[in-house]
Amino acid sequence: MPHRIGQRASLTLGEMTDNRDATQWQTLPHDPIQELAENLWRVEGALPHFSMRRVMSVLRLGDGRLVIHSAIALDEASMKRLEAWGDPAILLVPHSRHRLDAPRYKQRYPALRVFAPPAVIRKASEVVKVDGTFAEAPLDDSASLELLAGTGEAEAALIVRSNDGASVVLTEVVFDLEPPKSALLRAAVKLTGFGPGPVVTPVVKLEIVKNKRELAAHLERLASTPQLQRLIVGHSRMSVGSDAARALRRAAATL
Repeated sequence: MPHRIGQRASLTLGEMTDNRDATQWQTLPHDPIQELAENLWRVEGALPHFSMRRVMSVLRLGDGRLVIHSAIALDEASMKRLEAWGDPAILLVPHSRHRLDAPRYKQRYPALRVFAPPAVIRKASEVVKVDGTFAEAPLDDSASLELLAGTGEAEAALIVRSNDGASVVLTEVVFDLEPPKSALLRAAVKLTGFGPGPVVTPVVKLEIVKNKRELAAHLERLASTPQLQRLIVGHSRMSVGSDAARALRRAAATL
């Protein structure tokens, strides 16, 4: 039975272990690819042994290189579609818990270059060869990476500029979980600080937040990103249009 929010937090947010062979291309259930913009795709999928869902974002740079943020191994038809769109060239491991399928991508694409925030490199290097920090990732002017203030260099925001506006991609710092169907589970989510709505969870505050005021100010700045169109988070709902700025400000307020 999947672990649910309200059970022991160390299980829910600890290492999301996977007993599958990390060198074999094996998939978990996932939704169809969402084409958000001409250069940005999103996929939401399952985690092993957890009811919580995860999100992968894929950015296509101007020269056709693909930037994979928080990799999810997709079914073969979806991978072929991804490969037809561009060349998987850069893999971003944005958090120590978002390394699950990184070795599978490196096995499939040996030339893939892997980057992580400074505080994540040690954990990421346990499963895949890391080529450098986020500051060294060779992006173009359609994207930038900002280490989040107050997190001890443990997480960054990926900012993507598309024809329809900007998208902010986060990982663990902001959660926006789908509300559970049962009233009991909804109460458990609220009691444990995992929602409702966009929040910085208590576990994340303990784990990576070193300065709440600095992080809150950075989230407020991201909310003021010109032409902000989307907020994409690692778990799991996306906010679009004016809701994106509201979600960032609401999360900042939880600090």
